[in-house]
Amino acid sequence: MSTRRSFIEKVAASSAALAIGGATTGMSAKSYGNIIGANDRIHVAMIGVNSRGKSMSATFAGQKNTNVACICDVDERAIPKAIKAAMEINPEITPKSEKDCRKVLEDKTIDAIYIATPDHWHAPLTIMGCQAGKHVYVEKPLSHNPHEGELAVAAARKYDRVVQMGAQRRSAPVLTQGIEQLHKGIIGRVYMAKTWYTNARKSTFLTPGTVPSWLDYDLWQGPAPRMPYKEGLIHYNWHWFWHWGTAETLNNGTHEVDVARWGLGVDFPTRVTSAGGRYHFKDDWETPDTQVVAMDFPGRISLVWECRSSNGRKIEGADRGIIFYGENGSLDTGDDAYKVYDLNGKLVKEVKSEAAESSGLQGRNLASPNLIMDSLHVADFLDAIRKNRRPNCDVETGYKSVLAMQLGNISWRVGRDLNIDPKNGHIINDKEAQKLWSRTYEKGWEPKL
Repeated sequence: MSTRRSFIEKVAASSAALAIGGATTGMSAKSYGNIIGANDRIHVAMIGVNSRGKSMSATFAGQKNTNVACICDVDERAIPKAIKAAMEINPEITPKSEKDCRKVLEDKTIDAIYIATPDHWHAPLTIMGCQAGKHVYVEKPLSHNPHEGELAVAAARKYDRVVQMGAQRRSAPVLTQGIEQLHKGIIGRVYMAKTWYTNARKSTFLTPGTVPSWLDYDLWQGPAPRMPYKEGLIHYNWHWFWHWGTAETLNNGTHEVDVARWGLGVDFPTRVTSAGGRYHFKDDWETPDTQVVAMDFPGRISLVWECRSSNGRKIEGADRGIIFYGENGSLDTGDDAYKVYDLNGKLVKEVKSEAAESSGLQGRNLASPNLIMDSLHVADFLDAIRKNRRPNCDVETGYKSVLAMQLGNISWRVGRDLNIDPKNGHIINDKEAQKLWSRTYEKGWEPKL
């Protein structure tokens, strides 16, 4: 069980370079870092650094015996910003810059890649990374569609690579304690999890445009069949178009549903249904802004996800979260903390995040719970590489959580319930729905093992 002292020590160890800048005895950090494998040093390339990847460049740079060796993005404006973010943490290492991820994979000095590209790139690049001998940290969702998710799992196993999905709550110590308490019966048999996400997103209209000089749009499209460039698509609104994105379900719902599936102790559902639509605005969104996904699992267990992308009113006082319901009460969580209630809703136990205790660490504001979970999840990934073990959110674990929400999207798109084989998560007896199990790819970009 995690204690406050062990938690602080773990954060400090995983972020040691924040305090010492990666310095080593008898040799400069820069020259020492050029020795591949010296002192278990891992050389990482960051691919996709416009937003999330920029923050994670600093997180990786702060890890013990880790070099951010390369920054890669199709947007040439993003590269220097991410290099700066990494060097603010470790000024002794100047990352190389690259626009084409394929050249990164050819670099034999790179041990691992980090992926924060648009969703349609996640699984293909994960597969390509494994084939190139790289370990992979890929942000959620693991894949754009179930088929390529299966291929990503197969690639990790075939090439014996560590693949971690960015579901950082899997490395949160207090939340892990709460899940352990669930499994030990703190609220009795757990039979339902309710999850949710709310936001106040605005309307989106795309207009014809000219590809800007700073963007390699052809490479941005990569595996996706070619479409004309439109203003307003890049760098975020692609989420709401099926050609590239996976809707709010996978954009945010993956986090909560992964924790719910973890707490419930379930793998694949038996039935999935979804209702909703683009209700708040009439604009170019193809995906829902208002949606409910419901899943039944073997053993009389249910999981529900509720979303309002364009109405930010909170549920239970939080914009996102998870409630587990059991025979003897309920357990609420969302971040690295949890509360336990009896059947009448009386609070009987509360365990808060220990994040504030770590605020004395140097460098970035590690009092932020999200930054701490990021740091611990990255540290777990790097430790898994060094010890040749499965990480906390191994590719197969991530696949199961992502598939659950992909099935919700498929149900919504075909407009009916889906019957699912609980042994493998495949859709049963629905040819129209089964067509959405995969997608078409730009010629020459089809993911293969």
